[in-house]
Amino acid sequence: MNTILLLFDSLNRHMLPPYGGEGVHAPNFSRLAEHTCTYDNAYIGSMPCMPARRELHTGRYNFLHRSWGPLEPFDDSMPALLRANGIASCLISDHYHYWEEGGATYHTKYSNWENIRGQEGEPWICALHDPTDYPRPNTEITQKPLDRLRQDWINRAQTKSEADFPQAQTVSRGLEFLERNHDTSPWYLQLETFDPHEPFFVPQAYLDMYDVDLKKMNVDWPDYDRAGPERREISEHFQRLNAAMISFCDAQLGRVLDAMDAHNLWDNTMLIVSTDHGFLLGEHDWWGKCRMPFFSEVARIPLFIWDPRAKAAGVRRQSLAQWTDLSATVLDFFDLERPAAMTGRPLTESIATDATARESALFGMFGGYVNVTDGRYVYMRAPVTPDNAPLNEYTLMPTHMKESFTPEELRRAKLVEPLSFSKGCPVLQIPSRAGDWMTFQEYGTLLFDLEQDPAQEHPIRDEAIEQRMIELLREQMLIHDAPAEQYERLGI
Repeated sequence: MNTILLLFDSLNRHMLPPYGGEGVHAPNFSRLAEHTCTYDNAYIGSMPCMPARRELHTGRYNFLHRSWGPLEPFDDSMPALLRANGIASCLISDHYHYWEEGGATYHTKYSNWENIRGQEGEPWICALHDPTDYPRPNTEITQKPLDRLRQDWINRAQTKSEADFPQAQTVSRGLEFLERNHDTSPWYLQLETFDPHEPFFVPQAYLDMYDVDLKKMNVDWPDYDRAGPERREISEHFQRLNAAMISFCDAQLGRVLDAMDAHNLWDNTMLIVSTDHGFLLGEHDWWGKCRMPFFSEVARIPLFIWDPRAKAAGVRRQSLAQWTDLSATVLDFFDLERPAAMTGRPLTESIATDATARESALFGMFGGYVNVTDGRYVYMRAPVTPDNAPLNEYTLMPTHMKESFTPEELRRAKLVEPLSFSKGCPVLQIPSRAGDWMTFQEYGTLLFDLEQDPAQEHPIRDEAIEQRMIELLREQMLIHDAPAEQYERLGI
């Protein structure tokens, strides 16, 4: 038995045809839905990229205890557990955050890994002269640092054809893996692309599908910024760019499905296709993610699963599922015991019969809202004071996205008692100001009824429902050993 986990980054559920998306050419996602269970109530866990990857490895929430960072020394890693039990685990990815300081302990947990370079202005090609065709960005639309935009343009010069794009290279390496290994088992292939994450750099053929004129706007990299009615034309430009990116992703998905067909992998291989979160393209008057409340466009994710044991294809699943459940599902598929610290639930019965795997799910980002859903209602609990305090990070790997914590930050650290999941290891408690740039003070606490208001345009006030959601919130925080100050910060 084998498993393929195909991951996209920032893939918008609501733009895909199986989820009602209109105007986006994505026939292979429709083809995928015909082969799999399509989940209607799948949610993120921790935002954004590497917090989500830690959850994928450990099957438990990251955002209650720390921000972006590597795996901890006490973490149980699903790919490492597979490897330790004789199951080859392979990572093939162009997601460059794995190779930064804040992600450097993830790829080593796999039996083998391959990385493809060139995404999002990563420090790849060293060119000390500006490219002669470098287009100066429209600074009225984007405030991205010019050095990062310049590096991204230098990297792009390496793509001479569609096959040169990092996503296409990633899938090609994955197909080579399948060609070499399709007739043996067991193995786990994590095939992961950074697309359709911004910037929306996509082959010209896909831009032509949507009449995208890059010369007119001169920008394909949206900021995480306000996108009110006065910027509607720009939002529509980004929506067309994102649609082009999704069509490119769809073409690559088709290559994977073709390989599944060619090698008869449907008989013995679990296929999971999903993403870590979505991305706002003008909805709720925002572009991006992280800064604003995590509305459904960001928090509800596409999830497709084929389990060759259940053989459930072309069906919808209403049961609540979450990103943290994926690692538990993979371990269960290989008949491996879950670590005690793993709180994600196997979706095995959910896949087969739509049986409920969980009654509620938390999601959020360190220092921001703590959100809970029961599948119908979404409750977004905001910090109760403007200073967003108290708030501490708990870690033995004090590392941000691209660098370690500064000496100034670490001078305030102290060693405290072990967490329930840190295997007896004391951890550093480091005061944090994370979340200060978010907008929870503007929006306050929010409660939505997704059945009556799926677009989340009209928050409701209902004391009985709010109290029930607070109890679900508190229950999940207790299960996940949330620090005491998180309850104080949220006023619950």
